Order: sequence, then C-alpha cells, then structure tokens
Amino acid sequence: MNALALLGRYFAASMRSQMQYPASALMLTVGQLASTAIEIVSIWALFDRFGAIKGWELGEVMFFYAFVGVSFAFADFLTRGFDVFGSDFVRTGAFDRLLLRPRSAALQLVGHDFRISRFGRFFQAAIVLAVATQMLHFVWTPQAIALALWTVAGGVALFSALFVLQAVLAFWTVESLEAVNALTYGGVYAGQLPISLYARWLRTFLIFIVPLACVAYFPVLAILGRSDPLGAPDEFLPVAPLAGFIFLGLSLLAWRFGVSKYTSTGS
Repeated sequence: MNALALLGRYFAASMRSQMQYPASALMLTVGQLASTAIEIVSIWALFDRFGAIKGWELGEVMFFYAFVGVSFAFADFLTRGFDVFGSDFVRTGAFDRLLLRPRSAALQLVGHDFRISRFGRFFQAAIVLAVATQMLHFVWTPQAIALALWTVAGGVALFSALFVLQAVLAFWTVESLEAVNALTYGGVYAGQLPISLYARWLRTFLIFIVPLACVAYFPVLAILGRSDPLGAPDEFLPVAPLAGFIFLGLSLLAWRFGVSKYTSTGS
C-alpha cells in the first residue's frame, strides 16, 4: 500500500508539471494520435485493395490492432523510466541516487515520468475498437468484457517486460540498444495482424520466444469466438495472456541480476 501511495504522488507531481503548459500537453497528445492514425490507414488501404486476406476481414484485423494499441499505450505510459534508463540514469550516474533511497529502484523508475501524450495512442486505438465493433456488429457481453480486460492486462505486462529488458541491457552497454526497438515498437506492428499471415519461423518466435501472440492473437480469437486457423486448442485461447505475466516475472529477475552487477560511474 505504501508503494501504491508513492506511485500516486509521483503521478500527481508528473501531471501537475505537465499541466503547467496545458496547450503543449494537448498538442502532444493530439500529435501522437495523428501520427499513429497512419498505421490503421495503411491497413485499411491493404484490405481495400485486396479484400479479405486468407479469411480475415478488415473488422477482425482492426480488433487485433486496437488491443495491441491499448496495451502498448498503457505500458509506454508506465515504463518511461525504463525506456530512458540508459541515457538518463546509467550514463549520467543518476542511478546511484535511486539506489540510495529507501524504495526499490524499479518502483522509482515506474514513477519517473508519466507522459500525458501517451494517451494519444490509447484514444486512437479505442476509436478503432469502436469502429470495428460496429463493422462486425459485435455484442459486448460481460464475458467478452472480462476477457478483453484480461487481454489488455497481459499485453501491458508483456510490453512492460520488453522495456525492462531494454533497461537491463544498459547495465552492460551504457546506452539501451536501438535493436531492442525491434521487439518493442516492432512488436506493436507485428501484433497488429493475425500471426497466421506470417512465416512459420516468425510465428514460432512470437509464440515461444517473445509471446506477443499470447497477448494479442489467441485471446482476441476467443473474444471474437473464432477458432485458431493454426490449430491451437480453444481452451488455450482465453488463458494465453498469462504468458505476458510470466514474461514480466522473468524480465524482473533479469533486472535484479543487472542491478547486482551495477558498478556505478565512479564519479
């Protein structure tokens, strides 16, 4: 409870500082909404040109897109400290200050900065979900809503884990490797389409190595009431987001190992 109270104070302080310039915060939010809108436009153009692709309709693909977008928006909002960990903390030596405080370093990094602009992607994904609901004439039952919330939670855990792993690499590379963006931001793009459209090696990677499919593909199939064309059991689909929490737990173990090897800047 003390940790949650501390996060609440971090959040309030961050919001107050950004709202000193409300016009700037609003423009940044609208800017991110507009910049991410081009992604769904490109998907629409693809389906407008070719129609259904391997049995997938545009409305169904928009469901995948929306859930990935909402999950990533929340994860990006909560893990800004890990995203800038290499440049803002390790390279400058500021991480030493975090280690001296009577709270875990991970908790302080979560509360480092909450960016209002990250809600631009959330609003855009929410609009896409609303449009997809109308296109498919989908009815949101209590069971579907519960599964949707569970899916988003698993997605937030997975993307947060990727940001944590990015920060872990900074203990040995000083700067967070740009290659990790292939898993974070690249993972967003990969999750926007059904993985049944991808090559076998990529499907294997997205299921067993970085389980993005478990938080963006399998549970959305369960929400839509569709069976998996790849043959995954129907019983597995709704419990698949659990892989996101397992992946987060492994990333936090890697984080603890990285902290144990940290030797400061010596300055």
